[in-house]
Amino acid sequence: MNEKMMKRKINTPFQLQFVAKKSGLLREFLAQHEISKTTLTAIKYRGGEILVNGQPQNVRYKLQIDDQITVSFPPEQISDGLTPQDGVLSILYEDETLLILDKPAGQSTIPSRNHPTGTLANFVCGKFLREGILSTVHMVTRLDTDTSGIICVAKNRHIHHVLSQQMAQDLFQRQYTAFAEGIITPSFLTIEQPIGRKEGSIIERIVREDGQYSKTDVSVSAHYRNEANHFSIIDLTLHTGRTHQIRVHLQWLGHPLVGDDLYGADQEMFPRQALHCSRVSFLHPITKERMHFTSSLPEDMQYYLRQSQQVCEYSKQQLSYIK
Repeated sequence: MNEKMMKRKINTPFQLQFVAKKSGLLREFLAQHEISKTTLTAIKYRGGEILVNGQPQNVRYKLQIDDQITVSFPPEQISDGLTPQDGVLSILYEDETLLILDKPAGQSTIPSRNHPTGTLANFVCGKFLREGILSTVHMVTRLDTDTSGIICVAKNRHIHHVLSQQMAQDLFQRQYTAFAEGIITPSFLTIEQPIGRKEGSIIERIVREDGQYSKTDVSVSAHYRNEANHFSIIDLTLHTGRTHQIRVHLQWLGHPLVGDDLYGADQEMFPRQALHCSRVSFLHPITKERMHFTSSLPEDMQYYLRQSQQVCEYSKQQLSYIK
């Protein structure tokens, strides 16, 4: 079945076009294209529309071969508590459905009580408002304030749903580069330990038996040392997306991230957790082509490396994206 995005004009809703290649109920056709029941309800009651050959139809309509289907999604309201702001965004990629950003360390992803403005979401909301994109901000992935790297933003609730489904099926792949205290051996290991909230804390997480299933792959690239300690450069692949997952799993392993004072390290040599989302890969929500994005280590992590001496290197290829 052919499927394409309709180029969105200023202040017009997001639309998709399809061509039916076999007969059947419209409801079943839309479900095959990952349009959820929640989205169909929003289309029905909040200003969206489904056209077949230019005529409005409900989901009980029986499609014929070569019918032209247009789905017009309802406009979205800006989320409560999200103030549009002008600000600098480092854009790696953008199209009608997606916005891929490179977040600096020190910037929050979404507003909170302590950081109601100046976040990535505030700046994206401002961009949408300036460009007439009738959508709120859908953060498909998030990073802690002091974690740098790639973030994926969906421009529509439906696109967010499609990418969330990919995450549930482990089709949305995220790789991080980090510095962990000490010498980690062997060169590859998988951590499967459940994570839950630490009692008495609203922020900190720990490995606990009644926590949520969590899985992290750890690949060691090299060992370094400096005047303070030894540390390992590691690549980490997330198979689940728990809060502070990498930080908690590395603490459990006995090798907390360099600079991560919340999880057992000190900040004498590095002022934040040395963690960077360096690679993201997923299927485009419309074309289904696999997309790959990379981000080089930020300057502060590169400087830390330059001040250190390499002890052992496992794979030069894994360090190829370090400038």
